[in-house]
Amino acid sequence: MSHHRTEPIRRSIEVEYWVVDERGELVEPGDLVPASTGTEREFVRPLLEIKTTPCETTSQLHDELFDRLGAVLDEAEESGKRLVPLATPLAGAEVAEIPHERTRIQNEVVGEDFAYVRHCAGAHIHVEQQPGHEVDQLNAFVALDPALALVNSSPYYRGERIAAGARSKLYRRKAYDSLPHQGRLWSYIDDKREWTRRLERRFDEFVAATLDTDVDRATLEANFDPESAVWTPVQFREQFGTVEWRSADAALPDQVVRLADQLVDVTARVRDGEVRIEGETGRRTEEGLVLPSFDAVLEYVDDAIEDGLDSDAVRGYLERMGFDVSAYDPLTTHVDEGPTITPEAARERRLECADLLEREVRRRSVDAD
Repeated sequence: MSHHRTEPIRRSIEVEYWVVDERGELVEPGDLVPASTGTEREFVRPLLEIKTTPCETTSQLHDELFDRLGAVLDEAEESGKRLVPLATPLAGAEVAEIPHERTRIQNEVVGEDFAYVRHCAGAHIHVEQQPGHEVDQLNAFVALDPALALVNSSPYYRGERIAAGARSKLYRRKAYDSLPHQGRLWSYIDDKREWTRRLERRFDEFVAATLDTDVDRATLEANFDPESAVWTPVQFREQFGTVEWRSADAALPDQVVRLADQLVDVTARVRDGEVRIEGETGRRTEEGLVLPSFDAVLEYVDDAIEDGLDSDAVRGYLERMGFDVSAYDPLTTHVDEGPTITPEAARERRLECADLLEREVRRRSVDAD
């Protein structure tokens, strides 16, 4: 094994939350947006995104995320609003968009299937690229895509139970079905040139899909480039110098921070050790990481989406890869009411999950005092 380095690995988080009123009905964020730095509107009306800056330690990341959440929750209390850490609204009517040219183009290109995306809230984890190890880092994050099971937070789409991880199913198998390379997990790469070629091919496909629409090339290129026109769950983000892991649902902040910490730990192992692709099982070793074949990863991913942590195969795989599975408690199991959920029950579950979020953030404030 190579000499261990001690330089900190920076990481940041972006988490989306549904905004509801005191009855559990979806509403717009309004005054919650300026309540904290790093807080932004999303492309649909009832979503709010909270971002951190790149942090060098888990404690810094935790403190910054919780400080920003605390400020938003203070404003929410004043305005009679709540934040809901669920991947979908569970049930109810169509979610309305905020008019924007990027969204208009996607509606034109993707068509009716883009409606699925409007019901999805996720968490994105950025980890600093490690010079000389970027390819291994990206491949390791691809192999860890099944870790989405750790934070599955909704089994429902518009009242129907579709999978333990409804958001992942909607994004990967429904929303971009007409452009399947855009939203699904991409296979391992051999070098960064291969990644660039893939981006260019996907952008060409996206451009080709606009030929039968009212979108002209200049408008498309003003709103998209090869990097921003793909929605695959694991990506190089050259703009930020990170590998972005977009696999996770919106979830309770402690769980997202824990997941980020484990991805950083994997990154350190990639940087300091050996990474090889071999066999079907995958494991963490004293020397580094053994990644399973991509076909094997896809089987674990399917199980993670359909069954979550109820899958023994997924639990075993994640444990072999170094995850403390017992430290996670996916919300999807707490809101699962069977094959269907009524709008009334969905509102109740939203408020219950908002309570969980608020208790977690407020408890941290008390502990800090």
